[in-house]
Amino acid sequence: MSKAQTEFKIKFWGVRGSIPCPGRETVRYGGNTPCVEMRVGDQHLIFDGGTGLRLLGETLVAQSEPVTAHLFFSHSHWDHIQGFPFFAPAFQQKNCFNIYGVTVDDEIPIQKRLHDQMLHPNFPVPLQVMRAELNFFALALGETLSLGEVRVTNGPLNHPGGAVGYRVDWQGLRVAYVTDTEHYRDRLDDQVLRLAQGADVLIIDATYTDEEYHDPRHSKVGWGHSTWQEAVKVAQAAKVKQLILFHHDPSHGDDFLDDVQQAARAIFPQTAIAQEGQTIILQASGEGNPRFPGPTQALSV
Repeated sequence: MSKAQTEFKIKFWGVRGSIPCPGRETVRYGGNTPCVEMRVGDQHLIFDGGTGLRLLGETLVAQSEPVTAHLFFSHSHWDHIQGFPFFAPAFQQKNCFNIYGVTVDDEIPIQKRLHDQMLHPNFPVPLQVMRAELNFFALALGETLSLGEVRVTNGPLNHPGGAVGYRVDWQGLRVAYVTDTEHYRDRLDDQVLRLAQGADVLIIDATYTDEEYHDPRHSKVGWGHSTWQEAVKVAQAAKVKQLILFHHDPSHGDDFLDDVQQAARAIFPQTAIAQEGQTIILQASGEGNPRFPGPTQALSV
């Protein structure tokens, strides 16, 4: 068995929310919208298809061998699907992508949502031009999907129009991807806690600060996103080993995110800000506590 087949590798290709924000103020943490890749044993998983998906696609095209991967969408708001029409491997006949979505508040499947965004007048090239094998699957809310030894479970999130988070379990390791969810003001969300419980890594929506969320001049209440302070509370309650703050507001520059990381670490030391290009490798060694992830860090859990 190769080393890759014994690792749980996470790579961030897009970490922003709402809209891409390239520029000199976002160079270090990145400006692309959500896309997280996970190589779990012999399975290749991708979560969300924001503009970061284009960058991932470029690396996959450079490979000589065919690509088979599973692409999971949390929901179909624009920032989570806008990279799909530019996903180059989907235009190559040799590749195969299994694409999953969960119908939450309506009956429109993910296939139609991706298809419709590529129609005139929004886009010049229809989905049918993609030559790869594209298999679309509608997951039931709360369903656990088995991909060999890998189990992927979804759960509902509190977001306008509906969204789901995912938990990936493999060989005793657990990673939770919980983005685009608004916290409740009187309690922690039971669904979020269920997905996050005991996670080795929790990737979670932390778009705002508490001050921004409650700002009477421009309140963010009801916008469907959470704060870093609430993310810390979830990590503490769920006994998470590593907390990754994700879905950064486009107005938050690198220096602002540095300050958020420092403040969050003062409460929950095992916190990091999701960074474009960052890689985390989980290895089940059973020795000690996981080390804090840098831009590239192997974690022993």
